[in-house]
Amino acid sequence: MTLIFAHRGFSSIEPENTMSAFQEAEKCGADGIELDVQLTKDGEVVVIHDEKVDRTTNGKGYVKDYTLSELQQLNAHYIFKKQNEKVRIPTLKEVFDWLAGNHLICNVEIKSHEFQQFHLEEKVIAFIRRYGFEKRVILSSFNHYSIVHCYRLAPDVETALLYSYGIYLPWVYAKGLHARAIHPHYQTLTEEIVQMSRQNGIKVRPYTVNREKDMKRLFAMGCDAIITDEPKKALRLRQSDGQSSS
Repeated sequence: MTLIFAHRGFSSIEPENTMSAFQEAEKCGADGIELDVQLTKDGEVVVIHDEKVDRTTNGKGYVKDYTLSELQQLNAHYIFKKQNEKVRIPTLKEVFDWLAGNHLICNVEIKSHEFQQFHLEEKVIAFIRRYGFEKRVILSSFNHYSIVHCYRLAPDVETALLYSYGIYLPWVYAKGLHARAIHPHYQTLTEEIVQMSRQNGIKVRPYTVNREKDMKRLFAMGCDAIITDEPKKALRLRQSDGQSSS
């Protein structure tokens, strides 16, 4: 069965990477969530996608230049500006506290390509150990040096390579970096890549799959999961394709 991961939570109906988006993903029946982590000025692990807060909050500037207390004064409402409702940037600890009460898989994307985030990987893995989530968390990144570092720190935690352009024999490349999965942009995927990756023990979870025709194509290919802003739509299509009982 192809699993459904909610990209930054159920981000088509709630502000991305917020507790409300993650809670809505659980309510609709998603199998997992995807989120992004960075470090604050005072070394706290927070859940936010961009290096800057400008797009998703009412603040300006780089995440790395804010303390946690300062960040949580911002309103992370993104495009969903609900009157009189404050939406906070969550910490990874808050998300893991919530995950402890359910069975969702969590794909944590390490954001470390514009600025070097010293000890981000170590801190994320420490949280995984603290909560006993070694089998429930997948660590992914576009920074493949970060993926190798994660593997060296925690070989028992699954790592996945994010990429947006074609890679020659991606299953071979993934194996060389000890990654257990690839998370490619969905447009780079062919049936051969899916089949050869899975035959070689590499899971395939494309992002960000929002159109019905793309979902159907990737279900038919046998992807291990899809990462989508529209988990409810994906779940409906998966059921109509007869996958829900397989």
